[in-house]
Parts: sequence; structure tokens; C-alpha cells
Amino acid sequence: MTDHAQTFEQALAEIKRIVDDLENGKLGLEESLERYEQGVGLLKRCYGQLRDAEQRIQLLVGVDEEGKPVTKPFEHAASMEKK
Repeated sequence: MTDHAQTFEQALAEIKRIVDDLENGKLGLEESLERYEQGVGLLKRCYGQLRDAEQRIQLLVGVDEEGKPVTKPFEHAASMEKK
């Protein structure tokens, strides 16, 4: 299922299936490469969806004189550090 209409959660589930397929070692070289490429495409889409979601998140930083909430954009610096 690599339909662009799939949800973030569906894409993650498909990525897991791809990883499982690649790890079990039963695929041939060509099929492994195809599955790998599908996984990379899904990961790119997921990262894009996360980036879009982060841009929509607002931090509540207080209230103004009228008691209305004051917000600012959420700034998150994701780290891909390997431990």
C-alpha cells in the first residue's frame, strides 16, 4: 500500500512491513531494492507530514492584557543522533 492518500500511521506500518521483508532475507536482490526504494519514499513523505504538523503547532506563551492567549510558532530542532 503506497497510495499517497494513506495516513501517516498507515505509512509507518508499511515501512515496518518493508523493514521486516528486508530483514528476513527471503527477497531477491531486485525485489529488495524495490522495497527499499518504496521505504525511502514513504520515509520522505512521513518526514514531510511531520514537518507540516510542526508548522501548525503553536506554543502558548502567556496571556495579553485582555486575557487572550498569546502564542508563538513551535520551533523544534529534530536530532538524528545515533547512540
